Amino acid sequence: MDTTQRTDQQRSADRRRRELLEAADRVVLRDGPQASMNAIAAEAGITKPILYRHFGDKGGLYAALAKRHTDALLDSLRAALDAPAERRERVEATLDTYLAAIEARPQVYRFLMHPAEGGQGGDQGFDVGKHSAPLLRRMGEELAQVIEDRLDLGPGSQRLARVWGHGIVGMMHAAGDWWLGERPCSRAELVRSLADLLWGRLAAAGDKMGGPGF
Repeated sequence: MDTTQRTDQQRSADRRRRELLEAADRVVLRDGPQASMNAIAAEAGITKPILYRHFGDKGGLYAALAKRHTDALLDSLRAALDAPAERRERVEATLDTYLAAIEARPQVYRFLMHPAEGGQGGDQGFDVGKHSAPLLRRMGEELAQVIEDRLDLGPGSQRLARVWGHGIVGMMHAAGDWWLGERPCSRAELVRSLADLLWGRLAAAGDKMGGPGF
């Protein structure tokens, strides 16, 4: 098989994989954590064995969907952090970006972060609870790198940046999960309150020499 033929086959496989992920997204938007392989296969117009052939198993499909949504969220968070504004405004914008994302697609959020209570159509559904920790860990590491690149935290800066990164992500996740379920206040009020909590050390830290600034 020549290189051109292999490239064409890879493009076709990638396109088909995207189409299947889009079908899975539609089911997740409708069913949330109750989304099943049976429903996703039906939405895509294929049999379940073909779906398994592309993703291996439920865990493989979940991982692909999680990467798709986490990549998009991280891109949005980076854009908020890079916006031309004062540091406090960018902190609030970053918090708001996260909360706006889970508010706009609550079923996707619940699919990614909460285990299914039971499947549909004879399918056991997705046991996603065990997968949520790696997603949060990835976000924590990404934020830690941003903090380390931009802020002068003095001795032990790498370790402290990781503490802050994982701590901030944990706070956003826990507060956002509670807020999405109970809606005890407006999103803007929650953003301001969380920013107030973070602001002490963030306000005091200087920009890292030669870094992009924070």
